[in-house]
Amino acid sequence: MSKIWLSLAHMGGSEQEFVREAFETNWVVPLGPNVDGFEHDLSQWLSTHCDREVHAVALSSGTAAIHLALIMLGVSKGDEVICQSFTFAASANPICYQGATPIFVDSEPDTWNMDPILLEQAICDRMKQTGLKPKAILPVHLYGTPARMNEICDIASRYGIPVVEDAAEAMGAVYNGRYCGTFGQYGIFSFNGNKMITTSGGGALLCHTEEEAQRVKFYATQAREPFPWYQHEQIGYNYRLSNVSAGIGRGQMRVVDNHIAHRRAIHRLYTELLAGLPGITVVEPKKSTMFLPNYWLTTIKVDSNETSFSALQLMQHLAKADIETQSALETVTPATRILILPHLRQRSIGSPVQLWTLSAFGINDDVRGCDACSGCDTEYEIDNLFNNSRVLQDSIIRSDKKDERL
Repeated sequence: MSKIWLSLAHMGGSEQEFVREAFETNWVVPLGPNVDGFEHDLSQWLSTHCDREVHAVALSSGTAAIHLALIMLGVSKGDEVICQSFTFAASANPICYQGATPIFVDSEPDTWNMDPILLEQAICDRMKQTGLKPKAILPVHLYGTPARMNEICDIASRYGIPVVEDAAEAMGAVYNGRYCGTFGQYGIFSFNGNKMITTSGGGALLCHTEEEAQRVKFYATQAREPFPWYQHEQIGYNYRLSNVSAGIGRGQMRVVDNHIAHRRAIHRLYTELLAGLPGITVVEPKKSTMFLPNYWLTTIKVDSNETSFSALQLMQHLAKADIETQSALETVTPATRILILPHLRQRSIGSPVQLWTLSAFGINDDVRGCDACSGCDTEYEIDNLFNNSRVLQDSIIRSDKKDERL
């Protein structure tokens, strides 16, 4: 059997039409009709769950989007930017690009995102230590679970500090009726190959005025001044998305809601099928109408005091069966470790643990339309569905007791 990856891109079918058009019209450079169309589609989609104007700027990566947001806010050498400690390095790296210093704030246990109480303590501490306010606050919606944006934005407003939302993993996640990425002065998405939708590699910076969006585009195209010759008065960057990649994005926008519905259906399976298994806890925020994660990745806590194996042993056991998993945290308590799980086919991998997969789209090698939501005509081949980076999205852990479902 082929290796099962964590979360790989899935094509809806229409991507090739837009890419083919780019080749046929020779628009194979940065910018072009697909870029314009992708930005329009993304902005319109976001406007359905946002009470503010949204202008999306398509860029080469989510990291580039964070970098440009910090530039727009004037972050420079000697400044400090508050950042979430539990996140991927790309959230903090752009702070260092600007010569600024990241001030890491720990997470609260419910969402694993920036703790508002610790955030305010950090602001007060930095003001006491330096006499200056941090230049920006950079919360992350980790694994598609919304941060507590009401509290974070209230604190930010009280101290007059702008917010940059890292929603790289949270496209389609909803907090208090609004899409993640639309709360801060700027928001960012990632369209890497393992995200909710992909452009192969890419990202977007979400702005709230047309003027801001145009300024971002200026910096992203080498800061070229509007003269008939090459004139550059500021430092610019080659950060715009290519017309070919944007064609993939336009096709992905046609199935984005189906992708989100599928991830949520996968998480529901985890929750139902792992319920009551000693030492295994599926991580999710407390039930609340405020939070509607996209469940880009589903995580479990493995407590070796209660299981017959550690998270590391489970990861190694799965690796021998060509099933990819990933560790999220070293420890929560001395005996507990966080493990990120993927989309699996039914597969026996022997004692002491067996993993099975039940997909929202079918079981084993079944190929059918999406039954996670209504009105979807997209066909999904189960063997290749969402297979690359960070989550075992369909597994059921079973004991060595043959055919005994846990």
